[in-house]
This record gives sequence, structure tokens and C-alpha cells, in this order.
Amino acid sequence: MLALLTRFLGLNTPVSGGTPIFDEKHYVPQAWDLVRSWDNLFIGGIESNPGYGLVVHPPLAKQIMALSEMVFGYTPLGWRFMAAAFGTATIITMMALARQISNSWQVAFLAGLIGVCDGVLLVSSKFGMLDIFQVFFVVAAAWALARDNNALRMRLHNAWRNGNLGASNFGPRFGFRWWRFSAGVFLGLSLGVKWSGLYYIFFFGLLSVFSDLALRRRYGVRRYAAGTLVRDTPAALASLVLVPLLLYVWTWRAWFASETSVYRHAKVDGTISALSPLKLLPEPIAGWLYYHGSVLEFHASLTSSGGHHHPWDSKPWAWLVAARPILYYSSTDIECGEGHCRRMLYLFGTPAIWWCVVPAVLWGLWALIVRHNRSFLIPLVGFAAGFLPWLAAFDRQMYFFYAAAFIPFVIVLIALALGQMINRGRLLRWRWLSALAGGQMRSGTFMTICYLATVVAMFFYFSPLFYGFIIPEGWYQSMMWLPSWS
Repeated sequence: MLALLTRFLGLNTPVSGGTPIFDEKHYVPQAWDLVRSWDNLFIGGIESNPGYGLVVHPPLAKQIMALSEMVFGYTPLGWRFMAAAFGTATIITMMALARQISNSWQVAFLAGLIGVCDGVLLVSSKFGMLDIFQVFFVVAAAWALARDNNALRMRLHNAWRNGNLGASNFGPRFGFRWWRFSAGVFLGLSLGVKWSGLYYIFFFGLLSVFSDLALRRRYGVRRYAAGTLVRDTPAALASLVLVPLLLYVWTWRAWFASETSVYRHAKVDGTISALSPLKLLPEPIAGWLYYHGSVLEFHASLTSSGGHHHPWDSKPWAWLVAARPILYYSSTDIECGEGHCRRMLYLFGTPAIWWCVVPAVLWGLWALIVRHNRSFLIPLVGFAAGFLPWLAAFDRQMYFFYAAAFIPFVIVLIALALGQMINRGRLLRWRWLSALAGGQMRSGTFMTICYLATVVAMFFYFSPLFYGFIIPEGWYQSMMWLPSWS
């Protein structure tokens, strides 16, 4: 309920003279273009308006936004309803992931509460942009992989207990693994939102295969490496690589079905060079691949060294402490009482959460490597998939909203760490605390409560930046703790 309330509160505002704000100006009209060209229920419309130039992201997120625009029209509610719905679902899925890997409803509650209070997840859920859709799909993929791993471990344990592991040197066959297949579906949908879904396909694919290998080894399979290679890897490739690629192609179904799609006839209209190997391919495939090549060229050209700069761009290392937010909306010099007020809306990370990114990752690595606590593995891999690839492309023009994909995994790491602290430590014998709590409290529980109280307090304190509330100039300046925030 908290996720639903915070995501849908004030969904109609702000707007820019009745039009979308920030990058909504790209994606909302593209989604509306899909609505206007939608003539088949099962195929959908196309992004046909040549005023966009080259549409540089896959169509799935805009197809989803088009559904609410069909219902509510070209209005703020139509632009943003699906983002808010997916943002709410993201919090629920984070809780499900935390519950699955920890076997604790307490940890799930902690993850949900912290997730509700994060500014990046909140603001991403309130505007018609792409990121929250990909965030939901990658978190759902991680949850499905956790379900698959737990189910597989139980099956291996039962086979070991019943003495059935010795039937083959390679270990048992597992048959069709529906949860792993589901993870592949979610990964394909994430790729259909943004190409950065490829990073999750790579990292989660490796995670699945090496988890299978570790389980076979743990339960004494004699040739565990060969068993993983022969019996697990081909099926993993099918579920986590082939299925996502097929789903990605499926998201382009309207492009293939239309005769007026961008570059649809690039082979015959002279757009593709006569010397290009694409000339050897069927016309739709040649045009589709040429389109992708043009998009890749666009992304590759957006480099800092190439002269592409934006006042709110940032590099990956700045994301680790939310050092450079993004201004989405600004209205200054508003008269209010005896002074001036502002209305500012940022993609802004709640400091009590984002300043714990590095400590949470380090804690998780320690727990995994030293304490062999595998609960931390999936969120660590999720963080790595959302962060490490951007380091390799650090010259590219980047923005803080790229970090939206990894913060759910960091929040789960924080929740796991807090779950380890609760009911730990020495008993605190402070009278005021005993009177307030109705009994003695351990130091770990007290620290957890203090941290959660800080997160909630910061959420309310910085809420004018999340919702674009009109506030006095002094309040705004009091929130600009770092020079890079303004």
C-alpha cells in the first residue's frame, strides 16, 4: 500500500505548459504515435513520426505506455500510469526476491520499506520514461533465478538423501526448469526496453551455470564440471540466451508488419550500400539489421571525448554516492508570502540509502567470500551487471538514471545486512529505551531501527525534490548538501 500511495500521489504534476517534462518529451509522443498507428490488437503500432529522427531504444516500454495512453488519452495520467504501476510492482518483486534468498519475511519487509523511501525508484516510477520498466524486469529475472536455484537445491538434496546421485557420473538430469525459463522471459523483456538488458543476460547466465556447477559439486557428483557442461549449460543457453533474443525480436513485430517503418525498405530504396553484406539478406531482415547498426553508431558516438556534454551527465563512480542527480523540472522565483519559492524536481537518491551503496556491497562480498553466505550472491551479481559494464564505457555520455537498475539489488543487500544485525549484540540497559520498547533491546535491533528512522526521515525531508512541491528558497538551499547537487 505504501508503494502504491507514494507512486500514484501527484501523478498529474508537474507538466511543462501542459506537455511532458525532461525525457518524457521523447518517449511519451513515441508511445502516442504507437496508439495512433495501432490497427491490430496483437501487433500494435509503430514509431513513424519522422520528427523524432532515429528512435534509439527498442519499442517495448513505449508499447506498455501506449496501453495507458489508450485508456486515459494524451494526458499526464495516460503518460505515467503504467510507470507508476510497474514502480509499485518493482517494490513487491524486490520483497519477493529478498524473501526468496533469505527465507525471512523480516528481511523482505526491510527491503520493501527501504525501497519505498528511495528517491530514484520513486521518481523513475512517476514519469513516462523507460528505466522503471527495465528495473522491474531485471528484478523479476533475479527473483525467478532465486526460485530456480532453491528448487534445484531441494531436488538435489532429495536425490542425495535417497541415494540416487550415484546412478551417473554426471549427476541427475533436471528436466525442464520453468523458473529458469521465466527468468529468460524477463531478461528478454528487459532487453526489449533497453539494450543494457544484455548485461543482465550475460551476468545472470553465468550465475545460473556456475550455481549449477557448485550444487553438483556440493552434493558429491563425481564429474560435476562435465555434468554441468553436458546437462545444464545447453538448457541454460536456450532459456537465458535464445529465449531473450526471440522475445526481443517479438517486441519488433509491428516494425516487421508495417510497410512504413523506419528503414523497413532500406535494402531497395538505396539506403543500404550496394557493397554491404546486408544486401544478401531478405529485405525485412536487412532493413532491421541496418536500423540496429544505425542505433549502435548513434550510441557509440555519444562520448565525452567527442564533445558531447550535458549539464547533468555523470560518470559511474559518482553514482555510488548519488553525487550528481538530474534536474527534471524547475520553476524559480515563485512569489509566496514575503519571499520567493521554488518548485524543483530531481532524480535524486535518498542519501541514507545511496551513501550505503559501497558499504553494503563490501559487506555482501565479505559475507559471501568469508562467511560463505550465498544469500548475498544474487544481489551482488545484480549490482555488478548494473554497474561494472558502464565502467568499461566510461567515456560515453551517461546519466544517473542508468543507476536505477542496480539500486534494488543494493537495497536487498542492505536489508540482508540489517537482517543479520537484528537481535544481535549486547543488551542495552538504558531505562528510557526499555520503557519505550517495553523491554530490553539488543544493540543490533536498536541500530536497525535508527537506520530505518533515518531513511524515513530523509524521505520526508527531501520529498519536495521527489514530488516537485513548492517550497521556500531557504528549504531548497538547506537540501543542497553537496555543490554537485545544484
